[in-house]
Amino acid sequence: MKLKSLFLILASLLSAVWIILLFIATQENGWRFYLIEGIVTFSLFYLVYFYKKVIKPINSIANGMDLLQAQDFSSRLSPIGQQEADRIIKVFNRMMNQLKEERLRLREQNHFLDLLISVSPMGVIILDLDERISMANKAALEFLNEGTEEDIQNKTMDKLTGSLAEELSRIPKDTTTTIRLSDSHIYRCSRLSFVDHGFAHPFYLIESLTSEVMKAEKKAYEKVIRMIAHEVNNSVAGITSTLDTVNDALQTMEDTEDIREVMKVCVERSFSMSRFITNFADVVKIPEPQLEEVQLNDRVIACKMFMENICQDRNITLHLELCDENPGVKMDTSLFEQVLINIIKNAAESIETDGQITIRTSASPTMIEIGDTGKGISKDVEAKLFTPFFSTKPNGQGIGLIFIREVLMKHGYTFSLRTYPDGITRFRICF
Repeated sequence: MKLKSLFLILASLLSAVWIILLFIATQENGWRFYLIEGIVTFSLFYLVYFYKKVIKPINSIANGMDLLQAQDFSSRLSPIGQQEADRIIKVFNRMMNQLKEERLRLREQNHFLDLLISVSPMGVIILDLDERISMANKAALEFLNEGTEEDIQNKTMDKLTGSLAEELSRIPKDTTTTIRLSDSHIYRCSRLSFVDHGFAHPFYLIESLTSEVMKAEKKAYEKVIRMIAHEVNNSVAGITSTLDTVNDALQTMEDTEDIREVMKVCVERSFSMSRFITNFADVVKIPEPQLEEVQLNDRVIACKMFMENICQDRNITLHLELCDENPGVKMDTSLFEQVLINIIKNAAESIETDGQITIRTSASPTMIEIGDTGKGISKDVEAKLFTPFFSTKPNGQGIGLIFIREVLMKHGYTFSLRTYPDGITRFRICF
């Protein structure tokens, strides 16, 4: 029971006693009753005085504690004219001012940190104690290829659909690793934790290395190509010149047909080496795209007509699922058609014989998808697909996907190549 209530009960009892004594005093004219009545009256006045000097200050301080509990740092206590209580109220008001200033400082600091995290190029994903996503900044949403923060909140990482989220869910605690996805994007990802109120809160840091790694890769294979081209072309030129001279001399001799046939094979092999180097050099010399507005479905139909014979020779059905809208896309027609031809060719080689290639377009989002029923791509191979000189073909040069990557990135398109759980390998290009 509150002290104020106890005071009111006591005041009520004394008032009742005073009224009873007053009634008795009117019946009997004894001095003792008047004395008692005077004492009770004095007690009531003293009780009022006691309330103002003790109970009221205590109530005021209690109200201040309620304000403190409610974190209402803007309210202040008023002086009540009691020296000791006013001193306590003064200290309390000073403390509330300090708390208000500290709260504003922390709020400004937190706001600054929120702004810093939101504009950071590094992706930040904070999890709660149940491994559910509680916060993700703009960069993280872009890396995950998700819509808004609300779309992924309260979800665990393995419940997201993107390939990056799948890789993040496999990272052990307190570990930093580099992830290379099937869309040629490269990330340095860390799974760490911070301690708040005695609890360890896990979080992810995601740093995109795609641009830096690709620049380094391109610089490296350009250097390799220049070196190889120089050595091979010099050697081939000397070899072919010598072989031509020898071949001319052998033509004047009898019974040299076998030797001349060998010489012919050597010359063809030399020219083959030159073509090999030329193919690599072409990758380096991809021109900047000359963009023009074209209809996506029209380009797909044109490529289908060109590739249909190759697919028929392998007993592969080339099927189209084109959207009704026929969206317009800005592209370099020549470069993009070469990309489509390479993708379809790779799909046909993966199938070998007896299969199906499906080309599907959509307007929202604007996208083209080439799916095949081939052998599929393992997880280990996915990360290496778009690296220079890598090929799954026994005699492959590893330049087809590099050419595709360079052209698509010059256009600013996003893409991915992976085998999905249904067994279909899909190359997706988003415009």
